[in-house]
Amino acid sequence: MSKSDYKCILKGGTGEITEKKSRFIATVAPVSNEEEALAFIEEVRKANRTARHNCYAYTIGRDPSLTRFSDDGEPSGTAGKPMLDVCMNSGLHNMAVVVTRYFGGILLGTGGLVRAYTDAVKAGLENSSVITKLYGRRLLIKSDYNALGKIRYLACERSIPLLNTEYADDVLTTVFVTPGNEKDFTEKLLDQTFGKAVITALENGYYAESDGKSYLFDD
Repeated sequence: MSKSDYKCILKGGTGEITEKKSRFIATVAPVSNEEEALAFIEEVRKANRTARHNCYAYTIGRDPSLTRFSDDGEPSGTAGKPMLDVCMNSGLHNMAVVVTRYFGGILLGTGGLVRAYTDAVKAGLENSSVITKLYGRRLLIKSDYNALGKIRYLACERSIPLLNTEYADDVLTTVFVTPGNEKDFTEKLLDQTFGKAVITALENGYYAESDGKSYLFDD
């Protein structure tokens, strides 16, 4: 599987809508494999044993290589597939969502069910933390103190995150670069420091930001 940027759920959430006295409660969670997805679905089912339906959808992998959905007793095509479509159209990967329906006694019809399950998932996603994982790698830059301002300026100019700075006899600065900005950044940095900066490539991985916080991921 080729490495590339992708969107996923950092932290799941819930959302609820009411349609003709039926409650539709969406619960969203990040999952990394099918086992986690199935365990999450079962957990939501156990917590809502008295509900009429617990429909679900999940997508695993960056391709995505695996997608599954279930109408859980609703008319075929009115719940699980529309739920999955919302996830796929949002460009999300490695996530699962369960929509729990507490029946209100009024039938909604095929179109009404599709709209209700679709809107419930959208509400759940609105209350979840969605991030874009950027693929790249960390660079460790060893420099003197005079070069620190140049490193920070070049990084800021190219929207390159500064991950860490250690101060000793030399300055050790860790940044995260993507394939699209690594070459230009390193060339400009060596030029600006007259070749004195020592740049060491570290592990490849993913980087994301959310609510002012930064995150590193292996995958």
